[in-house]
Amino acid sequence: MSTNTRQKSTVRIKKVLRALAVIIGAFITAYGLEAILIPNNVSDGGVTGLSIVGSQLFGIPLGVLIAVLNIPFIFLGYKQIGKSFAIYSVIGIISLAYGTSIMHHIPTIIQGDTLLVTVVGGIVIGFGMGVALRNGGALDGIDMLAVLLSRKLPFGTSDLILFLNLFVFIVVSTVFGLEGAFLSGIAYFIASKVIHTVEEGLSGSKTFKIITSEPELMVETIRDRLGRSATYNQVEGGYTNEQFKEITCIINRLEDSKMKEIIYEIDKHAFVAVYDVAEVKGGNFKKKDIH
Repeated sequence: MSTNTRQKSTVRIKKVLRALAVIIGAFITAYGLEAILIPNNVSDGGVTGLSIVGSQLFGIPLGVLIAVLNIPFIFLGYKQIGKSFAIYSVIGIISLAYGTSIMHHIPTIIQGDTLLVTVVGGIVIGFGMGVALRNGGALDGIDMLAVLLSRKLPFGTSDLILFLNLFVFIVVSTVFGLEGAFLSGIAYFIASKVIHTVEEGLSGSKTFKIITSEPELMVETIRDRLGRSATYNQVEGGYTNEQFKEITCIINRLEDSKMKEIIYEIDKHAFVAVYDVAEVKGGNFKKKDIH
């Protein structure tokens, strides 16, 4: 088998595995909706929330509404993000629609305890949606609409997502009442946090930018005690025009407290800025051995 053929085979296998992961994420989300949220009169946000309301009002199967209402948003995703994203989203949305259909009569695993319902339901659907998003597919189209509107209106994407979901929860209140709408909002908030965690991974990464009077010692200590390398940037104070060496170092979240301990030991007056990093690729991010 030639190298080119092997590469094509590897790419094909990766695409199949990603599609399977999107399908699994969709079925997990469907389970969270049918076994936890909907039986307790709690909805989700976005297009799924509107589909739940439409299903309750008109008796149309939830899966049918999820599939139909997401069609224009899939088109938006194709135009704004690309063909691959649209294909994986179609796979995910069809899987979600099918999953809600076959799970419609499964037993409810939590009944009555509103706090437990919102927390567990939010975690389950958030995990499912996060798995799908991490593998290149979306299960709900409202985020795509927010991205498009942000280019036309003087508002950020996150502000528009919040506004659109406020409208959704107002609609939800007509079916599930104000209490149901508030619980749905809480479940959606929990789900959004879980989605963020699943997308980034539990260990995540952080960037430390440090300005200190002991830059060489700081870098040497970080390398010896954390096994992390760092880079220098030459910066200049805006008021004093004094030249400084700014240290940049990327670590994982588990090393955060140790990094802060090192900085405080060497220079407790050091200027430190910390940023979350969604993904790190290439370069020399691997840890060196610590002896």
